[in-house]
Amino acid sequence: MQRKIIHIDMDAFFASVEQHDRPELRGLPLAIGRDVPRGVVSTASYEARPFGVRSAMSIMQAKKRCPGLLIVPPRFGRYKEVSGQIHAIFHEYTDLVEPLSIDEAFLDVTENKKGMGLAIDIARAIKREIYEKTGLTASAGVSYNKFLAKIASDYRKPDGLFLVHPDRALDFVGRLPVEKFWGVGPKTAQTMHGMGIVTGEQLREVSLSHLLQRFGKQGKIYFDFARGIDNRPVVVDHERKSVGCERTFMEDISSKSTVIIELYHTVLELVERLERSGFEGRTLTLKLKWDAMTQITRSITHTKALRTKDEILPLAKRLLSQTEYGSRPVRLMGLSVSSPVHDSDGQKPWQEWVEGYLQFH
Repeated sequence: MQRKIIHIDMDAFFASVEQHDRPELRGLPLAIGRDVPRGVVSTASYEARPFGVRSAMSIMQAKKRCPGLLIVPPRFGRYKEVSGQIHAIFHEYTDLVEPLSIDEAFLDVTENKKGMGLAIDIARAIKREIYEKTGLTASAGVSYNKFLAKIASDYRKPDGLFLVHPDRALDFVGRLPVEKFWGVGPKTAQTMHGMGIVTGEQLREVSLSHLLQRFGKQGKIYFDFARGIDNRPVVVDHERKSVGCERTFMEDISSKSTVIIELYHTVLELVERLERSGFEGRTLTLKLKWDAMTQITRSITHTKALRTKDEILPLAKRLLSQTEYGSRPVRLMGLSVSSPVHDSDGQKPWQEWVEGYLQFH
């Protein structure tokens, strides 16, 4: 029996929450982020997007593209509250819910609590209930697997609803640009273009052996996706393994003071993401890329969860001191927290040896 999968994705979630809560912001171009020299756009409203403002863009660049752009500080507590309302609606229809982030999720409604026969009717009902209870719009994609449902949810944004029927799936996939395929980033797309692959139909003509040769294990996924195949189930107990962020600099940075400043801002962004996700981990990893081919990582594990700037920044500086920064230009810097803390059963997190930094004379 084919699955009935819905992918729900809120429309410009953070920005939409702010415009809902503050009517004076409605219809205005705005970006959620911190208006500081190294601030980054978290979400851009639909009024800002025609100017080229998008997520992960620097605030400085966003304001250049859209001179009238309003910068609104994030309120992650409020976003989490609204997300809880939305997920409660999901569970009115099915308990097979796989959250992908605070504002999107997969739902398996093959068997559902309402006894509804058509997945598109369920998606329509969920969208309507979300709007009635939160005042926000969501876009929904409906199909028989996760790959197609996710693509479909982005097809008619905002406030979209799109169904990829099994009978039309191959034609739909065949017309898709390869950039739309889940897991195909800019570099992979460039490689595919070099192979003469621009659409799903052209990807379908490439043999499995050739895709495996060029893309490794990922080649099998591309092979299946081109045929509308994705057998992954909706995973309810999906556990996040890490939270991280990284930034590639417009120009390589060399001076120690500049690297330290960038490390500080990267720590602030990491703390923001940890707060947003609710993730708790004990291992901090620093990644530096010297050039296009060379990168290093350094890690340290703490006995307690790493949550705040005061906890993370000293460890990040310690890891940085173990590298050749200052003598080699830095192209990319990243920080991540991993090793989830499991203490919900009342047991203490397991302990491990942590490298000490005692001074010996």
